[in-house]
Amino acid sequence: MAVPKSRQTKSKRNSRRSHHALRRTVFGVCSKCGESILPHHTCVNCGFYKGREVINVLAKLEKKEHKKKAKELAGQEKEQQMKKSLSAEELSKKSQEN
Repeated sequence: MAVPKSRQTKSKRNSRRSHHALRRTVFGVCSKCGESILPHHTCVNCGFYKGREVINVLAKLEKKEHKKKAKELAGQEKEQQMKKSLSAEELSKKSQEN
């Protein structure tokens, strides 16, 4: 392993690290809706990039809502099945008691 011959000065060390500083993020403005966006990225708000539609945001929202409704319906069906199975168990217990 290499061993330094002499200690490096603070100025030498700091000048080497001069490029390590964080830079402020530069935002652009969407040409369609005026929302601030990162450069070379699609606008999340309207789905446009360089003046043309890349992502159909409305279709995405509809798909998300459809999934949510399907999940709710599945949960309701599961609850109904649980109620039916409990009622069947209760009936069998009552018949055994008689």
